[in-house]
Amino acid sequence: MSQNTHHLPALQFNVGSSSSARTSTFSPRVGTVILHRHTEKTSLEVPTPGLIASSSRGVVPHLSRDHVRSSEAIKWVHIPFETFLETSPSVPTLQPGPYPLHTFLGFRPNQHILTMSLRDPADDRDMPVNGNDFVSAHCLRGVRKATPNEWRSYVMTVQPDVVVALSDIPFTSGPHSQKRTTKSIERSTSWLANILRPLPDQHVAPDSPSHPLNVLVHMAGGITPAARQAFAHSLLEPLFDKEGDAIKPLNNLDEGVAGYTFDLAPLHKSLSLDPASTPPKNILMAALDPFSIPPAPSATAQIISLIRTSLTPLPTNKPRFVHSTGSPHEVLALIRDVGIDLFDAHWVQRAADIGVALDFVFPAPASSPPVTPREIGHNLYDERYAHDFSPFADALRSCSAEGNDTRPACPCLACTPLRAAESLKHSSVDEPLQVQGPAPFTRAYVHHLLHTHEMSAHTLLVLHNLAVLDMFFAAIRRVLAEQPDKLLEEVAQFELVYDNRLGVFAEARKIWTEVSLARGKGRLAREKEK
Repeated sequence: MSQNTHHLPALQFNVGSSSSARTSTFSPRVGTVILHRHTEKTSLEVPTPGLIASSSRGVVPHLSRDHVRSSEAIKWVHIPFETFLETSPSVPTLQPGPYPLHTFLGFRPNQHILTMSLRDPADDRDMPVNGNDFVSAHCLRGVRKATPNEWRSYVMTVQPDVVVALSDIPFTSGPHSQKRTTKSIERSTSWLANILRPLPDQHVAPDSPSHPLNVLVHMAGGITPAARQAFAHSLLEPLFDKEGDAIKPLNNLDEGVAGYTFDLAPLHKSLSLDPASTPPKNILMAALDPFSIPPAPSATAQIISLIRTSLTPLPTNKPRFVHSTGSPHEVLALIRDVGIDLFDAHWVQRAADIGVALDFVFPAPASSPPVTPREIGHNLYDERYAHDFSPFADALRSCSAEGNDTRPACPCLACTPLRAAESLKHSSVDEPLQVQGPAPFTRAYVHHLLHTHEMSAHTLLVLHNLAVLDMFFAAIRRVLAEQPDKLLEEVAQFELVYDNRLGVFAEARKIWTEVSLARGKGRLAREKEK
């Protein structure tokens, strides 16, 4: 399981010279995350703010390997490892050769950065309590326990580019006592120290301590500001005696940390414990969709305050990651008020699952705000799209648009599909056919695919939604680089134009549930009951 530390990739983060973040801890910032692969003498660059694609069982849902490789939006993928714990030993650990995780899952080392965590950051289901020496994880065969030493062994064997240290995040019904919060901080600190132990052949100069692994730390403390502050300070405290010897040549835990990550799912869950403010979750829908309740917009301000509390004492030259955002409004707020660098794309991929094609741009249209805010997408399950032969998005230009169309072009394979340069001939006597130009897939076509349970519908929607989100972040970077003083104005305009209640998601989820129930075992009996 040991490996030469010279072969491990090195993560570097550069904040743009024009970024206002150089003068303020929480200002929005433009930057670049660079992963240096020493063995191949290549580097991968991901501009920030940017996105990280989510995965399930090691694959981007609904996409083939060719789709992933052809998508310009997918440069960084997050891998929850818990889904591989159903067998012992875990199957990815049996992959030989260089880049085991990339090879096993079909990602290209020269194209994709892989982050690995034990838990799925979007899964906020209740879980058995963690212990002093194990974390409870969820796989297809139920709950499994993973110890810090096992986690370190998995990491060293499969060799992800970036790894998230174990953290004791309670996934039991709250509120949680002060004693439980204290345990969470102590365990998270101990487990971070475990993965930061020196590697067998590690050689680091004492004057420039760091760690060969690119380790992200999940900022613990829950919704208690004092606890979050205590955990952040514990990362900076010098360690002595046995604790100090265990992580040499590091002087404190933060020196071995490559970045800070925040999972919003448990925070949203803890902040919405008031039954009066939380709509009851349908039991059947919960079984089909464990992520079915979107975050309440009112909780965003509280979450921003908690994140700022965690980041206040820490250095600003490391990237900040956020998982489980729920809308572009929440993303903009976190960029504006905290200076977050990278966000997972789970919410747009989940939108594709339930038949929503995203349709929004940044900056928002400059015309006067509509009387009723626009939805951020289209529920293609809805019958009103049965005869709608327009492309997925009104705000973006497809390949069928006129040449003088000034809207941004959507590069996804649904709006700009590829066509072969010449027709396929099955024999020498076939007459040559004139190859027609590409035409975008339409809402009516995908509506038909959704209602006939065709998998290609979700493939097209995922590709489109990821492209829309990638263009969204590119536009934010452009505003920050060229007109940083206009960001606040543009965010305010976006909030006026687009509905932050995500009504289209609730509508789509309801129809998606009905369509999902209309197939499979017991379908005829359920239809008779209607």
